[in-house]
Amino acid sequence: MKAAIRRSYGSPQNIQIEEIERPVPNDNEVLIKVMATTVNRTDCANLTAKPFIMRLVLGLFNPRKITLGTDFAGIVVETGKNIQDFNLNDRVFGFTDLGLESQAEYVKIVPKGNLLIMPEKSDFKQAAASLEGAHYAYSFIQRAKIKPGQSILIHGATGAIGSASLQFAKQFDVRITATCNTKNIPLIQSLGADKVIDFTKDDFTKDTEKYDLIFDAVGKSTFGKCKSLLKNGGIYISSELGPYAQNPFLALFPSLGDKKKVIFPIPFSVQKTLPYIKNLLEKEQFKPVIDREYSLDEISKAYEYVMTGEKTGNVIISLENTED
Repeated sequence: MKAAIRRSYGSPQNIQIEEIERPVPNDNEVLIKVMATTVNRTDCANLTAKPFIMRLVLGLFNPRKITLGTDFAGIVVETGKNIQDFNLNDRVFGFTDLGLESQAEYVKIVPKGNLLIMPEKSDFKQAAASLEGAHYAYSFIQRAKIKPGQSILIHGATGAIGSASLQFAKQFDVRITATCNTKNIPLIQSLGADKVIDFTKDDFTKDTEKYDLIFDAVGKSTFGKCKSLLKNGGIYISSELGPYAQNPFLALFPSLGDKKKVIFPIPFSVQKTLPYIKNLLEKEQFKPVIDREYSLDEISKAYEYVMTGEKTGNVIISLENTED
């Protein structure tokens, strides 16, 4: 089968499409023919091993898993004898942020809450696009303990995390201001934003409105820059560590007497996030945004595009027409 392989950390040029042995599932595993996967921010971190902390879980000098990929949607083609919850030809989707080796024609997985039956109305591309960004968006929303009537600012609302955060937050009957570039204003309005700031024309940190919550979904701002926008008791959350890896420390050691605070959104387990995502997909209350689509053979180009930081929503790798 074909797979996206990298044997050392580095740039998209490190990725090669190679023919490797199709995996054989053991008694506790499911084998899935991958129909769609994404290239996402987690994949890019797994490729580059940046931030450095990634090496502590992926492999200090070289990656332990040489096949890339963290998410997928596909069809069950083989099950181990101990598998009870999945059958041949089931349409399934799954995610694990430390890597599933899913940027390949086939993937095997031990089901432990990281694999679910796809919603009937979702196609493979939509299902794959609903995972990585939405997984982290759920943590944004739940860690902040949103309450109805609050005012929320989402900076970078067009990415996979931002677009999911916007749709998830809307479930709480809140007022949402979102930042995006000019071309994506209609998209962000369609997803439920009450107010849109075009960051190519205006500096959102100079906004006169005050917010209960600020979600920096792209990690390109800081608590210091956003602090003046927060109400007393307001919360700042970022999808990144911060330029000096300060966000976890600001969350652990808030300034004495300061009622404005940072929360670092340690992700919930997939056993908690994936059922939530599936439920909203089934209710048609979440529509993952898809930007571009590439073939597996073009995956280096997909990584290059994602690493520009300019993608809108999700970038899909389609394998529906590939043959092993």
